[in-house]
Amino acid sequence: MASPKRAAFAAEIAELERRMKQQHKANPVSQLLAEVPGIGPISALSLALTIDPGRFTSGRHVAAWLGLVPKQHSTGGRQRLGGISRAGNERLRQLLVVDAMAVIRFAKPGSKTASAWLLALLERKPRKVAGVALANKMARIVWAMMATGEAYRGSKRVTTPAAEAAAAA
Repeated sequence: MASPKRAAFAAEIAELERRMKQQHKANPVSQLLAEVPGIGPISALSLALTIDPGRFTSGRHVAAWLGLVPKQHSTGGRQRLGGISRAGNERLRQLLVVDAMAVIRFAKPGSKTASAWLLALLERKPRKVAGVALANKMARIVWAMMATGEAYRGSKRVTTPAAEAAAAA
């Protein structure tokens, strides 16, 4: 049996979600960003309302602003890269990493969201490291889409003989 506080809280959450979806539908930039695999309406709206593409000269700067780049511990000409810097907007960084992990969860050869780059990265690196790398790439894609106004072009899909045979059957 649900308590009255829990029911009121659930109703408040439902109302907030409804209002966010309305704002997403009314915002053309948010709708454009939602075309990127893994980015949903909440992430798209948050990115569209927070990031001003004119402030940054490249997608690399956006990724650094969000803290999705490795910390550098360099000395004597030797470059050592550590974990992510965690600078910038924590909420946007969390949204992008969660979105990237959702894409990685379903990444298989022949799937719509799996690029050759992602599949090769998953073979070399742990899933969470690949998730942060994909979040970095998604931040760069988002900046490029917002700066140019172009739609998401997608990536080349990887097909294997097994995947092609399964699709043909």
